[in-house]
Amino acid sequence: MARSVGIDRAQVVTVAAELADANGLGELTLAQVAARLGVRLPSLYNHVDGMPGLRRDLALLGLRQLLEHVSRAAIGKATDAAVIAFAQAYRSYVLAHPGVYAATVRAPATNEPELQQLSQTIVEVALAVLEPYGLGEEGAIHAVRGLRSIVHGFATLELAGGFGIPLDRDESFLRLLHAYVAGLAA
Repeated sequence: MARSVGIDRAQVVTVAAELADANGLGELTLAQVAARLGVRLPSLYNHVDGMPGLRRDLALLGLRQLLEHVSRAAIGKATDAAVIAFAQAYRSYVLAHPGVYAATVRAPATNEPELQQLSQTIVEVALAVLEPYGLGEEGAIHAVRGLRSIVHGFATLELAGGFGIPLDRDESFLRLLHAYVAGLAA
């Protein structure tokens, strides 16, 4: 398959990520990406497998970035501090990259091993952060789901302008996390 001169897959994904973050994943089109790159639309098909392929590539990018973000935040911390650092890093990623993050939300299909592995690794980081609470295997998975729901819900409400009262959102988020870790310890 011939490649377009001057662009590569990484550039296509980078531009798509910028557009998705700026305008929303649902608004992203291949035509926008081609225009931004200064190439004809058919040229993109040399680098990505249409919109489904581009969304998959965005999910891979987002999961890699999210994994790095939360792992780095949790390193060297334990118990409540580790959970709070993990959640704050997760939220900051969502706020900084809302379009790319949106590509990561769906659970990967069984025919997407790379996406499955990245998702599983993020879950493993969360499980490691929660391990000191002695929740057991099933309890820890419930706790991971709860933590993900807290971060996702808060951050997506925040992005949508859902918090209209002029009160410090960081403080609200921190209070929510403290309530969550108090529940873990109970």
